[in-house]
Amino acid sequence: MTWDIKGMAAVANVGATPEEIFAALCVGQESRRPLMAFAPDKYRAAYAYEIDDRPEGGGDLPRRATGWLTTVVRQAAADAGLGEDLSQVPVLVGTTMREQRSLELWWRDGADVALEEFHFGTALRAAFGACTTYTFANGCSAALYALGLATDMIELGMADTVVVAGTDAATESGFGTLDRVQHDIPDALRPFDVTHKGMLMGEGAAAIVVQRAGAGSGPVHARVRGVSMGCDAHHATAPDPDGITRAVLDAHSRAGVRASDIDLVMLHGSGTPRNDQTESSVLRQIFQGAGAGPRMTAIKAMTGHTLGGSGLLSLVMAVLAMKNGTVPPVLGLADPIPEAAGLGLVQGSPAVDDLAIAQIDAFGFGGINAVAIVEAAR
Repeated sequence: MTWDIKGMAAVANVGATPEEIFAALCVGQESRRPLMAFAPDKYRAAYAYEIDDRPEGGGDLPRRATGWLTTVVRQAAADAGLGEDLSQVPVLVGTTMREQRSLELWWRDGADVALEEFHFGTALRAAFGACTTYTFANGCSAALYALGLATDMIELGMADTVVVAGTDAATESGFGTLDRVQHDIPDALRPFDVTHKGMLMGEGAAAIVVQRAGAGSGPVHARVRGVSMGCDAHHATAPDPDGITRAVLDAHSRAGVRASDIDLVMLHGSGTPRNDQTESSVLRQIFQGAGAGPRMTAIKAMTGHTLGGSGLLSLVMAVLAMKNGTVPPVLGLADPIPEAAGLGLVQGSPAVDDLAIAQIDAFGFGGINAVAIVEAAR
């Protein structure tokens, strides 16, 4: 069974539409900036991948994650020809922090935020009349979890069309936690390069409209072939090779594909040494003997880690990569780690290739893993 992707939207630090973001990834310019929202003298890390939409002169605004969410849902719905009445369409949102930044601003600065505004469903109901909304706050794989549940809802006859979204704004508590638990402090996110030191936060949102195959009119961007979801609970932070292997192989099984069928892998690529080493080792084993193997890239090198929505943002970029026959390079990848030897990591400049099937990885703390398989619409 497959599910049609009928609408797409995204916003990140490098662009306000999927096309703008993809073009920026292909150009490969450094996009991190000195911290804008937080006082830099309180932290060891000095950079992040923030969206520059705050007022001039400093300070921060509440409800930014909610604002991006409603923007991408509106744009994806319009792209799919749905309009703005989503009263009969479930909306599933993946996130890590929800509106935690607004809570911080309310607690510290007395920001005017009503209790009900901490829940995304309030804004979705006001903007679109959305009656059925669910928020999944389960870390880096949250938006792909939402996608998996959306395909389940369609397969079970609970809906013909579902909007899937992810959103996160950088929070001071989250940034501070990373600042203290990472041994080395990165000045840039450099996945799979020997210089990698850890992750830096990014901001953004993405949304897609998923529909039962053939259920509606209009063009189809791509098709979801299968989504795996799992939680191995191996360790609070360290990824488990066995858990990741199970997630990838289960996605292949659900999609009815073999390793040799995969043309593109959108890596989780968080830039932390343990994650990069584990993901590389697992993929080397899975794609061993699969011919030349797939092209691979990691967009967090330019967007930062956009947390709960990162998997969906990678999926949208995978769809554009298949449409354009172009894979953006991994920014800053000059000397790959030994574990990545033999993988088809794209370095330096975009790779041009015929791409039909993409794998999207999202691996979170606690072994909360999700992998999606997407097929080009041909």
